[in-house]
Amino acid sequence: MRYFVGIFRFVIAFFCLAGTSETWTFAKPANFVYFTHQTNILLGIVMIWAGISSLLGKKQPPAWLKGMLTLNILITGIVAAVILPPTDPSDYVFLPFLPGIPLVRMVHVIAPILVSIDFLLFDEHRRFPWKYALDWLIYFPIYLAFVLIRAQIWPHSGPEKGGNPYPYDFVNLKEIGWSGMCKNIVIYMLAFFVAGLLLCLIDRLLPRRTPLTGCLPGTSGPRGTLRDGSAPYEPGELQEGEHASLTQ
Repeated sequence: MRYFVGIFRFVIAFFCLAGTSETWTFAKPANFVYFTHQTNILLGIVMIWAGISSLLGKKQPPAWLKGMLTLNILITGIVAAVILPPTDPSDYVFLPFLPGIPLVRMVHVIAPILVSIDFLLFDEHRRFPWKYALDWLIYFPIYLAFVLIRAQIWPHSGPEKGGNPYPYDFVNLKEIGWSGMCKNIVIYMLAFFVAGLLLCLIDRLLPRRTPLTGCLPGTSGPRGTLRDGSAPYEPGELQEGEHASLTQ
């Protein structure tokens, strides 16, 4: 099963990196300012790491890192579906060998769906302590600071039409002002926090391992915590016979 999971994770990495290919090849470097592109590129790298680890039976990426990127890509998909205006089909960009799938659909639809499947079916669960919902908040304010500072230094750098440096309306300081910006920051930080709590809750409700789990479990450490500290277990969670399998 771990070989199947490893290949599946490579497929996720492919769509993440293929969908952002114009960005990391610097054909359109201004696209780095999009939260969607940053998240997909980082997730693609981590999924390559996770895929190799699955194939070789090695330790997976840290739970907090994979959890944060899972949260970010799910929020990306939800925001694209609910808040952002649909992309004009005339603006679609296709890869020559995948003419039927526009890049925007790879990063907004396919990647979030595949990552959801990976999290639900193939990840080891009960690894997220509640504090991760707070830890995962660190990325969004750093992203906002990057957007705002970049816009002040290069006010006509794009990536939006007319050289607009603000990638999304809810961070367009010129249009909404500081009062609107602060309001949006509070709203989105709260949304990220609630979404993080829901992800932690789902992680705790799911069985620690499913029949499809394809990652090597961490080694049990003191008081039922994993050796890397990323996957604390509840007292008594390890069932008879499991401890031996965790150390193999």
